[in-house]
Amino acid sequence: MPAPTPIPVDQLQFALPPVHETVEDERRHRKERLAGALRLFGRFGYEDGVSGHITARDPEFTDCYWVNPFGMPFKHITVSDLLLVDGAGQVLDGRHHVNQAAITVHAQVHEARPDVVAVAHCHSLRGRALSALGELLDPITQEACAFYEDHALYDAATLAAVDADEGRRIAAALGGRKAAVLRNHGLLTVGDSVDAAAWWFISMERSCQVQLEARAAGRPVLIGHKDAVALREQLGTDLVAWINYQPLWQDISRGEPDLLS
Repeated sequence: MPAPTPIPVDQLQFALPPVHETVEDERRHRKERLAGALRLFGRFGYEDGVSGHITARDPEFTDCYWVNPFGMPFKHITVSDLLLVDGAGQVLDGRHHVNQAAITVHAQVHEARPDVVAVAHCHSLRGRALSALGELLDPITQEACAFYEDHALYDAATLAAVDADEGRRIAAALGGRKAAVLRNHGLLTVGDSVDAAAWWFISMERSCQVQLEARAAGRPVLIGHKDAVALREQLGTDLVAWINYQPLWQDISRGEPDLLS
């Protein structure tokens, strides 16, 4: 029997971010990914009471954002539950109230970063623990190096009822980076897709856990500056984040198809 012939590379499947022909298709896609990301965040235990939110910029009305309803469990959210709100927090489409504190911060980040499609912020356990130390992630793993010199510390205590000025200060601290540690509060990530913003939050939360556990066990060895930068350039793009997120999207969308309703 002859040896198998290698399959040409151009005949192998490899998913890349879709290109949408209409704004309606792009809106539907963002809403589906937003509902899926919220369910994953619920599965991972990132919500705490009514805290936590992800926003996705509308592709047509770019100063308006799709967001989860106030007080609805992440694990139950469907596409039809999502709200469209403006920068002032007024509901333009939907049946529920919105978390005004969420929109105050997110709208300022979206306004300051027109390149950003999605913003994620939750009161996750390890993110809050690291934020209570007022520290950034150290370059101690490949995953942490994706954030090397590309995340910021907002070094002020954030209040529950934030105002627009504080939202602007958070946006200014974030700058052009992909993430921020909000001191005594938690994590915030952004991306050029819902998938990227969600992946950065998941990866950042896990990196916080690794750093806290490694430090509790001993003295972590840092990856050197040159290698950390090289790893960030290789692993720290939104495209890489999108690719990393796809197994999670496939899992949640196939296992819980009702999220699409």
